[in-house]
Amino acid sequence: MPDIQPKKAATDAIYIELDTERKIRHRNKTYYRVLHWPIWIFTFFIAPGPLTFDLFAHGFDTRMLVWLSIVLVATGIAGLRGKLPGSEPSPYIIRFTEDRPNPLYRRVCYTLAWGEVVAFAVLNLVGMAYAVWTGEWRMRQLYDAGYFPIAGTMWTLGAFGLLPRVKPSTKGEGHERRYFYGSVWAVTIAQPILWLLWKVIPVGHTGDIAKLSAFVVILAVVGQMSRLGLLPRTRPILPGEWAVD
Repeated sequence: MPDIQPKKAATDAIYIELDTERKIRHRNKTYYRVLHWPIWIFTFFIAPGPLTFDLFAHGFDTRMLVWLSIVLVATGIAGLRGKLPGSEPSPYIIRFTEDRPNPLYRRVCYTLAWGEVVAFAVLNLVGMAYAVWTGEWRMRQLYDAGYFPIAGTMWTLGAFGLLPRVKPSTKGEGHERRYFYGSVWAVTIAQPILWLLWKVIPVGHTGDIAKLSAFVVILAVVGQMSRLGLLPRTRPILPGEWAVD
């Protein structure tokens, strides 16, 4: 009698999901669509990195109010039209291994997010390493000089479909989304903790080393947890095919 067994997953993750076993959702509930709006408000609001730096360094001002108003209107209109990821009346991706065209709005939103994730992480790492090496803080200068070149490079890669989740096809979503969410988890956990450490640890060589070390460790640990599929939306989604011997 043939021995029918699930095909072995080509992944190092501890947990996986089979695409054929996922419950198909034909409609997005209203609260699900609404809850995605603040995510994209925040994503677009922090896109001007030097302005975001000023927000955390000096607080809210008129420039930020104007920019936030623009973002609220633009994302609100896009969300009502179902042109923000997660705001669609029904899920665009039903099967995560299906080869479908990747809509422009998804490619734009995820490209923007990739630029921010990479730019903020790199600039904070470089800024803290520079402070540890020289004893001087030049974070504002780094943001002014480096944010848009770094983020712009990622946005250019995204425009050519060379980043996960922004490719012309959604066929690789089952794996690509875990790279995206793993990166987002790492940076969004490390950044607030770094901000807290900045408030409680005095400025000085020892304190600077502690901040840099904590930031690196968090990025590494969360990245490893994502690789193993231990965090939400970081499990690889596989076709669920069967092998017959």
